[in-house]
Amino acid sequence: MKKKWALILGASSGFGGASAVELAKAGYSIFGIHLDRQATMPNVHKIIKKIEKEGQQAVFFNINAADHIKINDTLDEIKERFASDKESDKVHVLIHSLAFGTLKPYIGSSPSECVTPAQMSMTLDVMAHSLVYWTQGLVFRNLLAERGRIFGLTSAGSHTVIPNYGAVSAAKAALEAHIRQLTVELGHMKVACNAIMAGITDTPAGRKIPNFDKMLYSAEHKNPQKRLTTPEDVARAIVALCDEKCDWISGNVIGVDGGEYIVNYIGDKSSHK
Repeated sequence: MKKKWALILGASSGFGGASAVELAKAGYSIFGIHLDRQATMPNVHKIIKKIEKEGQQAVFFNINAADHIKINDTLDEIKERFASDKESDKVHVLIHSLAFGTLKPYIGSSPSECVTPAQMSMTLDVMAHSLVYWTQGLVFRNLLAERGRIFGLTSAGSHTVIPNYGAVSAAKAALEAHIRQLTVELGHMKVACNAIMAGITDTPAGRKIPNFDKMLYSAEHKNPQKRLTTPEDVARAIVALCDEKCDWISGNVIGVDGGEYIVNYIGDKSSHK
């Protein structure tokens, strides 16, 4: 059998990092795309060690995942690696977990307080459109496996309002639209595409959202299971969806939150144990 590979965009922390480790446990080697400076590189090395501890390969690229030149150069390198490795020839899983966007309001008392056209474009390009470009690159090079999987990490912010989250909200909505479109256009390859809507999770990206501590408090107290979602919860769900028994699950937004999203009002605290 050919070796299975996963390509993870945003592999150095949060959902991407946890998914890299869980997929390694399930027998996948990992191509990790990340953008880290020296201060956060120790965590990257920690993830690589965990992957290798499972007996899998870890090939990481420290690049801007929305840079079209870098996208093409990286995919060309992957193709070259496969050409010299008789055990590998396809990418079986693509995960988009990029969290780099502008957290500014649309409206303010002056232009300097508001999101700019450049910031809006950058947020949409990184957090949504880049999924399409990486997928195109894989297909053009015949690197995407038949019956493969594509996942995009979304959030409830794709269709609800969070202060200063407007540009990211638009990106998440676009990401879900891209997943639907890819589901149809890759149907002939039997590639299953799904958006994963995680519950509120304490991640480095989340901590950049203004008043995130209040969001964490609210999510934990309204969650039926009385805890926050973890990156590992999401990673395990992704691994489960990679099973061949889940071939027919495609084109969806799948909640992984322990029931958090469906709860609107938790009532009197004293009436709940």
